[in-house]
Amino acid sequence: MAFELPDLPYAHDALAAGGMSEETMKYHHDLHHAAYVTNGNNLIKGTEWEDKSLEDIIRGTYEAGAVAQNGIFNNASQHWNHMQFWEMMGPKGRAMPSELEARIVDAFGSVDEFKAQFSAAGAGQFGSGWAWLVVDTDGTLKVTKTENGVNPLCFNQTALLGCDVWEHSYYIDFRNARPKYLSNFLDNLVNWENVAERLSNA
Repeated sequence: MAFELPDLPYAHDALAAGGMSEETMKYHHDLHHAAYVTNGNNLIKGTEWEDKSLEDIIRGTYEAGAVAQNGIFNNASQHWNHMQFWEMMGPKGRAMPSELEARIVDAFGSVDEFKAQFSAAGAGQFGSGWAWLVVDTDGTLKVTKTENGVNPLCFNQTALLGCDVWEHSYYIDFRNARPKYLSNFLDNLVNWENVAERLSNA
């Protein structure tokens, strides 16, 4: 199944007031994400993966424990990651729905503690990668981090929230201040209604 670059669910400048500039969105979506789509399509052409779903490609090409994943996995996984990322943010949905808040408080003790753990995971990811809030295989909420393009699908987890901590996601707006980017992401960019919907569908 050919990869396709989705349109953003909002204008390129829609997140500027929340700290993610139009310039960042144009580079991140129109160039970086587009490159994963183009490279992924070129790599799967003529292979056993050409007619598989994106999720099947990710699970089928993931090499557990590998420091450097293969090209098909890297591009497929990053394509999936970014499709989730755009939806997990937005100019609306800033208020956390009560059901989601209750689950977070139950799992982490408080929303502030969850944010602290999430920010620490993203800031502590050496090099490129992602920070995640997931529903684990036992049904509990957990904060995780993954290297490069690895994502929760690789561990049969459900992604509720993910934050891209590759430098291309934040360097234009925050330079090397990754912790500041992460705290701003949680306070000003997350569409908590989308996160709550993912939880209800998990």
